[in-house]
Amino acid sequence: MEILDKTDILILKILQNNSNLTTKELASKVNLSTTPVFERLKRLENDGYIKKYVAVLDANKLNRGFVVFCSVKLRRLNKEIAENFVNTIQSIDEVTECYNISGEFDYLLKIHAPDMKYYQEFIINVLGTIDSLGSLVSTFVMHEEKHLYGIPV
Repeated sequence: MEILDKTDILILKILQNNSNLTTKELASKVNLSTTPVFERLKRLENDGYIKKYVAVLDANKLNRGFVVFCSVKLRRLNKEIAENFVNTIQSIDEVTECYNISGEFDYLLKIHAPDMKYYQEFIINVLGTIDSLGSLVSTFVMHEEKHLYGIPV
């Protein structure tokens, strides 16, 4: 893994806040010309520091503001069952994040839904149809207090 210099880190910090900047605007913010900034960006992308650029949407405006963290325990756990579960979860739009976790549960899912009724039907008609699912516990988000889209660099 290559060591990043101060300019690379500054570029990453700036892009986490606004990835919509042009190379020229970014170059101005890091006090370099556009060519070296463009080359640094390409290197950061190629080396995997920048995975992708996204637009952050307003879940409430899109009627998906009901957020639930769902802790899932599978009936049994082996490589094949885990792969099948993850492949199934990958295809479910309402599940926006999935983590394999340690402890009492096997997975933690972040689910976006319009409301409680929708979530209830989602549990019965979608998650409930997964054969390997043993049990689940739902934790409902009452208010989001902090949500950073980046990571500290």
